[in-house]
Amino acid sequence: MTSDRQLVIVTGPSGAGRSSALHVLEDLGYDVVDNLPLNLAETLVTEENCKWPLALGIHTRTRRFTPETLVETIDRLSAEGMVDVSLLYLDCARDALLRRYSETRRRHPMADSADPTEGIARELALLAPLRERADTLIDTSTMNVHDLRREVERWYAPDAGRDLSLVLASFSYKRGLPQGLDLVFDCRFLRNPHWELSLRASDGRDPAVSAYVEQDPSYWEFHDKVMKLLVFLLPAYRSEGKSHLSIGFGCSGGRHRSVAVTEAMAKALAETGQPVSIRHRELERREGV
Repeated sequence: MTSDRQLVIVTGPSGAGRSSALHVLEDLGYDVVDNLPLNLAETLVTEENCKWPLALGIHTRTRRFTPETLVETIDRLSAEGMVDVSLLYLDCARDALLRRYSETRRRHPMADSADPTEGIARELALLAPLRERADTLIDTSTMNVHDLRREVERWYAPDAGRDLSLVLASFSYKRGLPQGLDLVFDCRFLRNPHWELSLRASDGRDPAVSAYVEQDPSYWEFHDKVMKLLVFLLPAYRSEGKSHLSIGFGCSGGRHRSVAVTEAMAKALAETGQPVSIRHRELERREGV
């Protein structure tokens, strides 16, 4: 039986983005409680006056925390059929966690010394059973707060009354694909403004750069075929109930061709009445967004 009481339990290693994910859930209308002792969690969700939907942040510093206790709590709540429970695990690679702690100079909660390496290893080993048990796993290793927000919304934003949320993103293949892309188009076949010295310092938002890219003999055929594909796909995704779609356009450096194409495609889609937002990953890294 499916309950209208939705409970999301958010956990994962320290530094993986638990607090940021809880902020997103709060913005989505969840009542959020962080670091609630596990012996009180079950009491809270069974209270008649409990607000729904509810999100609980659980981490290794939570009183009486053990992975076994948390799993037992989830299983009991699920078995009763009164609450729909989802375990959201925010994963993160060790090197990314180490970099984040080094940048913030914060002490790791499970480290005996100022060096967070040992604490990170202990915590990942402790949380391994929860990672395996997770209903939703989001790897935040290469994500910023904007990426994490988009991914949490993808899984937990209520569908009712929401139009298809469309995000167009430019990126560099040198840094790999952004997390969570549904469709990817490679723009590296287009003429590259990087080799034009007068354009190298600019990016694809500059009219001179976009005009240079558009002069490629293949550009407009590519543009029109991608548009036709998207015009065909978007209604199908809506009817299927999809609430979020991310489309990536990549090139070598992520500054010229992919940015110019992303801007042009977003403009063309907006002219059809489709709400669309834009992300330029490499430009945001340079600008410190």
